[in-house]
Amino acid sequence: MKFEHLIEINDILNPLMDTITPVQLWRGLVLRAETPKTFMPQLDECTIDERSAAGFRRRLRYGELEVVDHVRLEPGKEVRYEIPAQGEIPPSTLTMTIETPADDRLFVRFRYDDGRAEPTDSANKMYDDIRRSAYQEADIDTVRIVRELAASGRLDTDFVN
Repeated sequence: MKFEHLIEINDILNPLMDTITPVQLWRGLVLRAETPKTFMPQLDECTIDERSAAGFRRRLRYGELEVVDHVRLEPGKEVRYEIPAQGEIPPSTLTMTIETPADDRLFVRFRYDDGRAEPTDSANKMYDDIRRSAYQEADIDTVRIVRELAASGRLDTDFVN
């Protein structure tokens, strides 16, 4: 299943909404990767066990299930999660890309790819629709939390933890 959607960060038509900068947004997306429990309370533990200039490897534990993934960083532009095949889990990716089509406009494009072809039967189509909806809700929550962190000043410096 391939799925993507766009979330507008700064609504220029709503003067009551606090705006955040591309730098604050970037720091928030990196914080989501480095301390995911802030964004996913169902996560029991996250350990970063390898770092490089290009990103890091994490071990995520949800109860008895452990998932290893790789986070690739393109500073100021993109955070890419790569989940290799492991056990019952097929390979997949999630990419969060910051887009600035105009000076006052700021968006995040979320792209999901689980490597599977689009289903042809109605049961699996319904399952994919449910997953798309869940992904979109999680991404809306991510943006909400990033906004809260920006409003509290936690995204105003390089040190965000």
